[in-house]
Amino acid sequence: MPLLEIHDLHAYYGNIQALKGISLNVDQGEIVTLIGANGAGKTTTLRVVSGLLKPSQGKVLLNSQDLSEYKAHEVVDQGVAMVPEGRGVFSKLTVFENLELGAYSRSDKVEIQEDIERIFGIFPRLKERRTQVGGTLSGGEQQMLSTARALMARPSLLLMDEPSMGLAPVLIESVFESLLEINKQGTTILLVEQNAHMALQVASRGYVLQTGEIVLSDTADGLRENEMVQKAYLGIE
Repeated sequence: MPLLEIHDLHAYYGNIQALKGISLNVDQGEIVTLIGANGAGKTTTLRVVSGLLKPSQGKVLLNSQDLSEYKAHEVVDQGVAMVPEGRGVFSKLTVFENLELGAYSRSDKVEIQEDIERIFGIFPRLKERRTQVGGTLSGGEQQMLSTARALMARPSLLLMDEPSMGLAPVLIESVFESLLEINKQGTTILLVEQNAHMALQVASRGYVLQTGEIVLSDTADGLRENEMVQKAYLGIE
């Protein structure tokens, strides 16, 4: 059953059309990836779903409920959380304080603490750094913190925008392992990622975007075997 449904979505930045009628869905419990070059419309799609950008046409449905009339903070309350490109941690706050801010809309204090401990189980490095301020963490640790902070909202759908950007290969593997664990614990994930190799390893399905349009959709295995995907995104001649 679809958790997220996008129908005929159009979006603009000023006079520039970034999305040209895309439609896709993400089923409950899936990891679905969007791959494509810079400027293809991947981040724009996440921005529309999260309420940061209003579409000019089309619908975004979460559990069959139209999200397009909600403001961004209200979309979080409906069950959508986004981990932005560039991480965006609160650099002067500690790891623990960043996590508490992720639960700003919640009042269940006991369960908030339980969630923090659960998240420390996914990201043990953050537990070691719980009193350290966010701005002094490494790039990989900041990516972990940004993801962990989003999870504190208890989203049913987690939007991930370029989690591997700027990270060393060994840290990239760690980040994607954590995504699999997050998914295993019940969170559906829509993943935008330039590293198509890694994205197609963790995703069950994917969509290929080019200049604001979906040109291909298939299972992850099917995309890996597609000649166009191999040449354009996997570096296979």
